[in-house]
Parts: sequence; structure tokens; C-alpha cells
Amino acid sequence: MNIFKLMISVRDTNFYKDIIKEFNYSFGTIFVFKDFMISEFNEGEVIGWEEHARFFTKEIADFLGTNGEDLIFISNRINSYSTMASDWLKFFKHNYKLKGYLIVSSEKISKLAVMTENLFFNNRIKRFNSLYAAVNYVKNGLIEIT
Repeated sequence: MNIFKLMISVRDTNFYKDIIKEFNYSFGTIFVFKDFMISEFNEGEVIGWEEHARFFTKEIADFLGTNGEDLIFISNRINSYSTMASDWLKFFKHNYKLKGYLIVSSEKISKLAVMTENLFFNNRIKRFNSLYAAVNYVKNGLIEIT
């Protein structure tokens, strides 16, 4: 492991042991913890509601018995991929919610992506440069309940 590499997979962290469920898909992986989840999608994917999100959203909601209003979603962008930002509207239309949405990326281009997603997400998106910073932010209870 390169200690100078800013972006790191959940699998290479000390909090990997705290995962309660790991969902593996052809397009990436979602790691579920007690109060949050972390996604790591594959290089080049275009993540949309119909092809991806509706499946993993339902599966995680069923597993945890929640609509997500008590969960924080951390998008750990260790790979370069795209999201269909307008598909957040479909997420909310199906009565799913999130307590918070954090994006971890070292890419400068992600600032534009965050601004675009913010147009469709009904809460503030917070951006971090490291996964450790994002997880510590969540664990220290700095997410405001909306």
C-alpha cells in the first residue's frame, strides 16, 4: 500500500472490521456499517437509478429495515465514474431518504460533479479529500439531522 496515496479502499482501512454487510455487484461494492454506508463503484461506470441504484437501494433498505432517513451515504470515489445526477429525483420519488451524503474524492473535477448533484439532492452534499476524514466526520456526529 502506498502511504502517500490519498484515495484508499475501505478494504485497506482499520474500520473494515466494523462492516455489518458487504454488497458486491458487477458495477461496484457497498459496505454497510451501523449508521452509514460506503460505496466504491468500478472505473468507467455510469451509475443511474434504473440500472443500479434502485436495486442496491432496495436491497440495503430491506436488510436494514429503513428508508434511509437515519443513514449517511459516503461515495468513496477511488475510481473514476459518473452518476446520473437527475436520478436523485427518482430516489426521492420512491420515498427513500438520506440523513447525509458525503463524497470522497481527490479529483478537482469532482467539485463540478458535487455542484451538479446538489441541484437534485434535497440536502447538502459534503466533500472530503480522504475516506478517514469522512468517516471521522460521521463517527463524531457532525452530521446534522434534517
